[in-house]
Amino acid sequence: MKITISGSLGNIGKPLVKKLIAAGHQVTVITSNSDRSEAIEALGAKPAIGSVSDAVFLAKAFEGADAVFAMTPPNMGGSNVIANTINAGQAFAKAIAGAQINRVVMLSSIGADLPNGTGPIAGLHNIEKIYEKLENTSVTFLRAGFFFTNFYNDVPMIKGAGIMGANYPASTVIPYVHPEDIATAVAEELVKIGSGKNVRYIISDVRTPGEAAKILGTAIEKTELPWIEFTDEQSLRGMIQAGLPEEFAGLYTEMGTGLRSGAIAADFLKNKTIDGKTKLEDFAKEFTSNF
Repeated sequence: MKITISGSLGNIGKPLVKKLIAAGHQVTVITSNSDRSEAIEALGAKPAIGSVSDAVFLAKAFEGADAVFAMTPPNMGGSNVIANTINAGQAFAKAIAGAQINRVVMLSSIGADLPNGTGPIAGLHNIEKIYEKLENTSVTFLRAGFFFTNFYNDVPMIKGAGIMGANYPASTVIPYVHPEDIATAVAEELVKIGSGKNVRYIISDVRTPGEAAKILGTAIEKTELPWIEFTDEQSLRGMIQAGLPEEFAGLYTEMGTGLRSGAIAADFLKNKTIDGKTKLEDFAKEFTSNF
């Protein structure tokens, strides 16, 4: 098959390209960074350099493809993040229709069933609605859990203050996923002969932040590492002080409130099918080597 993927060679893109090439597919990788061209070619894929907000460029990158993996960056600029994300989704949809792509796998998220109250996930909710209108295109909305790799954002806090934390309690039930498991699910879905519009959750483990602090803390020999619940204001100010743009800090704070209320995880937890292989204990080994 001829497959075009977005996401460059990130945490999902790189293992995905390796899996697809190993399976004998012809792969084109979309990236906005021309410096990635050599690395993409070294994996046996073809680079396509351009912006995911450019429908003309995307249509050219999709030309002749049997399937497309559509992934919009989580931070589309330092301002108007949701609007920019939705605009990228509209560009994708226009290009998909123009190139007459029959099979699409879109990276979405837990909480994308909700129109608001989810921070940056709201952009993905809107993109799902845009893709639902695509005619003659089978789409799988791959709703991923909270990335294990997001715990790396806690490293400065662990080293500086000896704590982990966010604006939700240690007892919050959160579906987590490893990017490698996402790549496996994407590779599976791209080659399926699908029909209509379908939702698949990709989750590796369901745990609490309290468990994460205990397991990761033990792995890095900080057995008393606590998870601290911050107020929304503390969370917002902490992220801004760490250098995050205020708008994006606000969106992440809102996402925290959605996790705290249970709304973001609720739809997945109705069925609770876990098909990822990487458990929190497995990720702890990676975390230790990168701490």
